[in-house]
Amino acid sequence: MCTSSDRREARKKALRLLEHMDRTEKGLLEKLKKAGFTQEAAEDAVTYVKSFGYLNDLRYASYYISARIHSKSRQKIFQELLGKGVGLSTIQAAWEEQEELEEPDERTIIKKEIEKKYQPGILLEEKQMRRLYGYLARRGFKSGDIFSVLEELHITWEPKTEDL
Repeated sequence: MCTSSDRREARKKALRLLEHMDRTEKGLLEKLKKAGFTQEAAEDAVTYVKSFGYLNDLRYASYYISARIHSKSRQKIFQELLGKGVGLSTIQAAWEEQEELEEPDERTIIKKEIEKKYQPGILLEEKQMRRLYGYLARRGFKSGDIFSVLEELHITWEPKTEDL
């Protein structure tokens, strides 16, 4: 059973946690439970700070997307926010809002990532090409975009030939 003292302490802790950084509802709830508060006290604290507008997953997602929209793929950003407990519809709403303001270009991001590693016009070994492609694919970039940018940069690969 949760006492009024437990609730008050949980609310104070929630406010202190939000002073330092914005959080998702799930993130704040987990942090409060980790601090030793009961599920009931933690949920009460989340409801309390939410009622004052201190906790807002849409705002959190918008800031998160804004900070990463020019360096990460849409898929990677969605994946990270889902992992933080933000709902898919909230993420999509935040993405659409930021997309209008920022006009992201994933092909430009891919190009920057490739240029960090290789010069345009280079001939790569098959192993190097597989590593580069895997690196970009794991970051959520679409296959067609990756190959298109590689072609644009005139980066080709040489299939490994077996010695006879």
